Amino acid sequence: MSPATTAAGSGARLLQGERNWWFLGPGGGLARLRPGQLTEDGALRPGTERRLREHGLLTVPAPRSYALTVLTSTHCNLGCGYCFQNTGQDADGGSRPPRIARTRLTSRTITDILDFTERRMAAAGLEQLRILLFGGEPLLNPRGCLELLERAADRGLASAWMISNATLLTPALAGRLAERGLRSVQVTFDGDRPDHDRIRIRRAEGGGTFDAIVGNLVGASAASPLRWQLRVNVSQETCQGVDALIDRLAGSLDPGRCTLYFAQVGDVGVGYGNDLRHTRELSDRFSRWQRRALDLGFTVARPQAHRPCATCGHGDGRYGAVVSADGTLASCWETAGRPDWEVGTVTGGYLPAALTRDRWVGCEDLYRREDDRGTLAAFHDTVDAALLDYLDETGRL
Repeated sequence: MSPATTAAGSGARLLQGERNWWFLGPGGGLARLRPGQLTEDGALRPGTERRLREHGLLTVPAPRSYALTVLTSTHCNLGCGYCFQNTGQDADGGSRPPRIARTRLTSRTITDILDFTERRMAAAGLEQLRILLFGGEPLLNPRGCLELLERAADRGLASAWMISNATLLTPALAGRLAERGLRSVQVTFDGDRPDHDRIRIRRAEGGGTFDAIVGNLVGASAASPLRWQLRVNVSQETCQGVDALIDRLAGSLDPGRCTLYFAQVGDVGVGYGNDLRHTRELSDRFSRWQRRALDLGFTVARPQAHRPCATCGHGDGRYGAVVSADGTLASCWETAGRPDWEVGTVTGGYLPAALTRDRWVGCEDLYRREDDRGTLAAFHDTVDAALLDYLDETGRL
């Protein structure tokens, strides 16, 4: 029997656990199903589907906020070899791979972005705004970050988060960002300290960043209420050190303020390949890491149904936008600032669909993977089912 299947074409998921099936609804609902409630090939029986629908678990909710991603700077102070914003590898084998063109968010562009956003929100009938501060490294332009958040306050700003390498995050800056609505920061670790310091290197002077990042998170935690989303990059370069990393982070940070998740590094064709295959051994590792993180007090996000991304999941940019620092629109954060991938500007709006059809890509569409989509989906289903089983077993559901 297949370990998982999609239910009723809604984006809902069915995952086969050890003792039962788990149903994940598109609105975030979760239900435990007995084997008899499904057919032999793992599909919902008509009566089961009807009851789930009656309880609203098959309802696809409409977006409640407009998702705006803004690159405050396209430059970065690190030289990670796998970055999708690189345009090649460092010819000298160092930490300075060529990157997308350098631009920086200005006050005038902020005005244009917020005016564009207001028009798009009105067209979509949305009153709430959620902002992602992105880069490059967004904190290479702290003034742009602060000004954007401050000026968005009267445009319906409901929440904001940031993706940052955290090497420039001081306690004072963390406090000012939090005062203007920033709620959380996503920070990446490339395995434990030795692997991380070999991969995430300072662009200008070289050298590792692990201790500086952890120290900055400790200082920012003391000075602000910010929460941390800790992304652990998993590749053949890092997987052996992940167990030690989890324990190390738990010893330095407050796990109660951290969400930990594990993500494979995708190959975007700039000379970096991830040789890890989606085997049962790898899914067992992911499950072990998740259980350890939970036992140490970290939050591990629950599995979700398949839902389109608010920004790239709709071909017309209906519910969100990705804007580079110069006001250029992209369909997804993976193509922002990259030549020949523009889909419009905030002053002129989106280009006609006939011109952007080949440029409109979604999250991870450009990743090159050795395994096919079916193998990848089965891997995620296995890991997610094991996580739900463990959450249920330990009373965390």
